[in-house]
Amino acid sequence: MAIPKEPRQLMINLMYLVLTALLALNVSAEVMNAFFSLDKGMKDSGLIVDRSNEAVLAGINKQADAYKSEQNEKYRNNAAQAKSIADGFISYVEGIRTNLFDKAGGPNPKVPGQPKDIRNKDLTTNMFINEGLGAEIQKKIEETRASLLALADNDKGVEGSLPLNIEELPSGIKAKNWAEYKFKQMPVAAVFPILGKMQSDAKNSYSAILNYCAKKVGGEETIRFDSYEPVVSANKAYLIQGEKYEADVFLGAYSTQADNIRITAGGTGLAVQQGKAHYSAVASGLGEKKYNVTINVTNPLTKEVKTYSKEFAYEVGQRSIAVQLDKMNVFYIGVENPISVSAAGVSSNDVKVDASGVNVANKGGGHFVVTATTPGECTLTVSAPGVSQRFNYRVKRIPDPTPLLGAKHKSKAMANGEFKAQGGIAAVLESFDFDAKCDIAGFEVTYLPKRQDPITKQNSGARWNGDVQDWINKAKPGDAYFFDDIKCKCPGDAAARNLGGLAFKIR
Repeated sequence: MAIPKEPRQLMINLMYLVLTALLALNVSAEVMNAFFSLDKGMKDSGLIVDRSNEAVLAGINKQADAYKSEQNEKYRNNAAQAKSIADGFISYVEGIRTNLFDKAGGPNPKVPGQPKDIRNKDLTTNMFINEGLGAEIQKKIEETRASLLALADNDKGVEGSLPLNIEELPSGIKAKNWAEYKFKQMPVAAVFPILGKMQSDAKNSYSAILNYCAKKVGGEETIRFDSYEPVVSANKAYLIQGEKYEADVFLGAYSTQADNIRITAGGTGLAVQQGKAHYSAVASGLGEKKYNVTINVTNPLTKEVKTYSKEFAYEVGQRSIAVQLDKMNVFYIGVENPISVSAAGVSSNDVKVDASGVNVANKGGGHFVVTATTPGECTLTVSAPGVSQRFNYRVKRIPDPTPLLGAKHKSKAMANGEFKAQGGIAAVLESFDFDAKCDIAGFEVTYLPKRQDPITKQNSGARWNGDVQDWINKAKPGDAYFFDDIKCKCPGDAAARNLGGLAFKIR
């Protein structure tokens, strides 16, 4: 049996054990009366526990109302369920007490509050052992304990503090089970404090569940922080090269659930979403600009308002632009890749560009042309008095062009006259920003006259060769033409690349 932490509960347990031990003696009427005094003392103590439990439950409800969240609502409900379970057990035991009082002869006119037959041991043995009421009580205690513990998430710390329990039988006793140990040959007078202790244990167990729920719902802090992020507060928001950057770095905590804060910055109220506000201002005039931030926090329980203020500053300077005009973030082989480079406060004549993996030509006025020959990566090093920076780029071949009939037709059905008007196959670089031209090296032509066998011939270059031109001129509805293995060479290509094929049906 766990040793209770509460001094009041410890004293009740000790008195219960001492008076139970006296039963082995030839007890007097005074001792019998002491059992009822103990029972009354536990009832009075139970009233104190009741008031304490009511205060804790009220605090839980108040906290849950002030800080609405799914967790707070869960433990508010758990506390209410714990009260219902404990009250149900106490009422159950009270019914047993009333029944025992009646069976023991009812009220004793000489001794108020006591039944007539307080020494009867056969009555209690028959009622609690023979009729099985003791085993029923044991089951009820176990079920009540398990139900209460579940409301505290089966927490091990709470489990060890619940006094409502079926204790282990001491070694060396003759009792077969807990019911015999508790009730067999017990006088009626002794059973009442036993039952009273069960009711007291239920109230104290309910207290333990309430305390657990109260901790989960939280204390009475103004804001409950549930989100964190790094925050940097710099001494200056604008630096010149060579100056030292200094800042305070710390972990910022805020509440995403808080709806009790008001934030103003620069005299303007800001919208607060998930505990944070966003401030923006248009920079006007050069030099240092200051603004004040004020946060008002209302305690949802006490309604007390606390104010926190701090001044911040930033520097407004002249805009300095350094533009690098690239057609793409890549250099292409076989074409000139123009770039423009500038450094703030430095003449374009003093800007130099060195390269590895590509060639760079200075065109003057900050304009350069990059030419490349090998796919991969390259590095440009841009330097000027007092500054140097490296830039990495990819080097790629010109992308594959699209093969088209007459520079605009893809595979499809085509009218007879329109088809004959085409002069050959073109390689078109679609959506390519550079001025580059790819040349068709040749292709295979297959002519399939309607209801006849196909014939195939190689065509060199982009335009129709003699025999192929004759086939084109013979085109009539139902014929089909296939242009396969179309090869072309783009600037920078060492060998021709294959673009696939086209197919047309004459209509």
